[in-house]
Amino acid sequence: MTFSTEDFLKALDQHSFDFQAGSVVQGKVFSHAAEGAYIDIGGKSAAFLPLKEASLDTEVPLEAALPLDSEREFLIVRDQDANGQVILSIRRLEIQQVWERLLQRQETNDILEVEVTGTNKGGVVVDAEGLRGFVPRSHLVGAGEDLSDFVGQQLSVAFLEVNPDANKLVLSQRIAAQAATMAQLSEGQLVEGTVAALKPFGVFVDFEGVRGLLHVNQISKGYVPSISDLFQVGQPVKVVVVGIDDVRNRISLSTKVLEKYPGEILKDRDTLMAKAAERAQDVAKMLAERDA
Repeated sequence: MTFSTEDFLKALDQHSFDFQAGSVVQGKVFSHAAEGAYIDIGGKSAAFLPLKEASLDTEVPLEAALPLDSEREFLIVRDQDANGQVILSIRRLEIQQVWERLLQRQETNDILEVEVTGTNKGGVVVDAEGLRGFVPRSHLVGAGEDLSDFVGQQLSVAFLEVNPDANKLVLSQRIAAQAATMAQLSEGQLVEGTVAALKPFGVFVDFEGVRGLLHVNQISKGYVPSISDLFQVGQPVKVVVVGIDDVRNRISLSTKVLEKYPGEILKDRDTLMAKAAERAQDVAKMLAERDA
């Protein structure tokens, strides 16, 4: 019994191939063209992969991304036309895979390295493994009015929102910096920072990309009648770390532990600050003995 070309085509028509948009198929590269590549995926017509869909990295040449006779997976992005040809993409498949990796890294609270590619009114735009991400101004460390200095910089960032459906990737340099600093902090450690804000309950101090609270009860062993008489926003200050809450990302600070007598910081702040390093060593020893 002979099996003609016509019989073969009829058999193909009767065979059910899963060549619908959104499907992932295995294919083999068999030719290159100026506008893309032709891929054998087992259909009656060769599938076509446009040049712009060859790689997430637009600088990779077609021949490098798709060597002849190489086999790999492709994503179908357009159903079969009248001739049975489908359109394929590697780029969109890689995008799906990047989103999956980022979702997994978000689950484990990983830190991601990104490059700043641009700015807008709200923050900076970054390249995150080929995806477009955004870091809000409030989540940048040391951001002033002009964000252009960030362009070209590599940033370590944490995840705020990873939403593939909305194509939304929001990141935080501040949280990443805070995590890195908190991992290196210890109780009894002296840090130098800047007064960031005054509140009725205490003073917020910024240091090494993080913010800690100097509670009013930790300012002095004596009564503190006015926080604003002691501290001003932007003022440098030396404080001792007395508490680290990794779960709530809170750092408790103290100047009280540096005092030789109640109210010293109110009467002779300059001396207390000048001798802070020396006195902090005694505090660290005391804490170590307490925990021994």
